[in-house]
Amino acid sequence: MHTVVVGTSGTTAEDVIAVARGNARVELSAEALAALGRAREIVDALAAKPEPVYGVSTGFGALASRHISPELRAQLQRNIVRSHAAGMGPRVEREVVRALMFLRLKTVASGHTGVRPSVAQTMADVLNAGITPVVHEYGSLGCSGDLAPLSHCALALMGEGDAEGPDGTVRPAGELLAEHGIEPVELREKEGLALLNGTDGMLGMLIMALADLGKLYTSADITAALTLEALLGTEKVLQPELHAIRPHPGQGASAANMAAVLKGSGLTGHFQEESAPRVQDAYSVRCAPQVAGAGRDTMAHAALVASRELAAAVDNPVVLPDGRVESNGNFHGAPVAYVLDFLAIAAADLGSIAERRTDRLLDKNRSHGLPPFLADDAGVDSGLMIAQYTQAALVSEMKRLAVPASADSIPSSAMQEDHVSMGWSAARKLRTAVDNLTRIIAIELYAATRAIELRHGLTAAPASRAAIEAARAAGVEGPGPDRFLAPDLAAADEFIRTGALVAAVEGVTGPLA
Repeated sequence: MHTVVVGTSGTTAEDVIAVARGNARVELSAEALAALGRAREIVDALAAKPEPVYGVSTGFGALASRHISPELRAQLQRNIVRSHAAGMGPRVEREVVRALMFLRLKTVASGHTGVRPSVAQTMADVLNAGITPVVHEYGSLGCSGDLAPLSHCALALMGEGDAEGPDGTVRPAGELLAEHGIEPVELREKEGLALLNGTDGMLGMLIMALADLGKLYTSADITAALTLEALLGTEKVLQPELHAIRPHPGQGASAANMAAVLKGSGLTGHFQEESAPRVQDAYSVRCAPQVAGAGRDTMAHAALVASRELAAAVDNPVVLPDGRVESNGNFHGAPVAYVLDFLAIAAADLGSIAERRTDRLLDKNRSHGLPPFLADDAGVDSGLMIAQYTQAALVSEMKRLAVPASADSIPSSAMQEDHVSMGWSAARKLRTAVDNLTRIIAIELYAATRAIELRHGLTAAPASRAAIEAARAAGVEGPGPDRFLAPDLAAADEFIRTGALVAAVEGVTGPLA
């Protein structure tokens, strides 16, 4: 089994996905264990002094003015975890919780939190045992970190609350720890706070969304090319010299993808034929690289933000190399929240343009000779009429999900925490948007492949034919009389979601961007 070694200098997106989705094992490096030990010595020394130090010998948030006596400090750390584990609503997905736990361990291992090596090792042991604390949908404002979600994870380390075992059954966390020979942690000064105070949930969801969107943007370039073919459009707008004079990298990559798919097509370039006279393709076809490319560039910016956050130690207070323990505001989720919202906006626009292309394929007045709704016997058959309704409903929801969460703020903690990021909310709605975008692209695929097959006497590009053959083999049915459509659309969704469309096309074109 793949093993991810956690050091002091952060981690990578690939490692996050390996742990979250691939159940990779986690190990702490000798360097990390040494850094943990050094930082803990500093915290212990401060705890022994009479002067109050925030998070070590004081209360938290709006209660930070109270100095806590030594005999109450263990109780203080337990209490912050218990009281902050106040989430409500549906359970959060297992992969999100694993990403959140791993990223918190990443910060703990930096040596800037003052957590003992034994606590960090317990965090790794819980991940390796496949124990996943129950985390709820609501509870994070994205400032002071993802407090409630992280608290539910810390609660499980203490042997309290509920968790899902490796068999998928939810049980008391203490029972699961005992079965795997893991001793519950007894938290000491600063440790409770250090386990709660990070952007780990929103960052984990950002990283997984970027991985999923990367595949979806390539899939959308392919379906846009298939639609261009089905509409007898022109591939001349994809010429690299046209995109070189507006040098947005994403635009050039999308245009190159579409051109690669269309190479050798017998369907493109029929502009001047009597059956399909026109001067230009519609924007939804002609401007496909510009829209998808802008989304690609947005992803590149989001990936840069994610890489910086992956290298960060997010906690408050932090232990500095010179021995100081300093309060700070690095837990604020604004950098991550903004890009989560940017991605939701870009995804909504990509879904919107894909739906417009689908609608054009179904409209006999704009499809240049295709039957109404791509029906077998229009009037008797409705064809894909309601598939487009479904696509439109998905797009409409994506537009609502594109409203930025990060523009909102609700003060909390008696106005001590008076400006928050709502980054967790931005991440949660982005996950829904990514799922919806997959379905939207699947419906365009379904319509475009059917339309190409209805262009009798004309030969699609080799890459397009490979896509159609693979789709049909995967249960995405072709033209014919009306039938129960939902299973076909579900098969198309799975075909997109698993990356099978991209793999089929790349078998002809070579790697796409």
